[in-house]
Amino acid sequence: MGLIRDILDKHPGKVLGVLLGLVFGWLAIKYGLLKALFVAACAVAGYYIGKRLDEKVDFKEIFTRIFGEL
Repeated sequence: MGLIRDILDKHPGKVLGVLLGLVFGWLAIKYGLLKALFVAACAVAGYYIGKRLDEKVDFKEIFTRIFGEL
């Protein structure tokens, strides 16, 4: 357990990158590249929205900036 803890503490970005790469590779093999890219895009969008919620950003302002006044 000590070795795993050291690796996670010293290289969290690399561990996350490897895990994401494995998941994406599995999705691409199982469902095809386009579907895997769609899932990846949804994950990125979810991360972005979650990050903005954590930062208490006003979504009405973001929506207006992207789409303009409706």
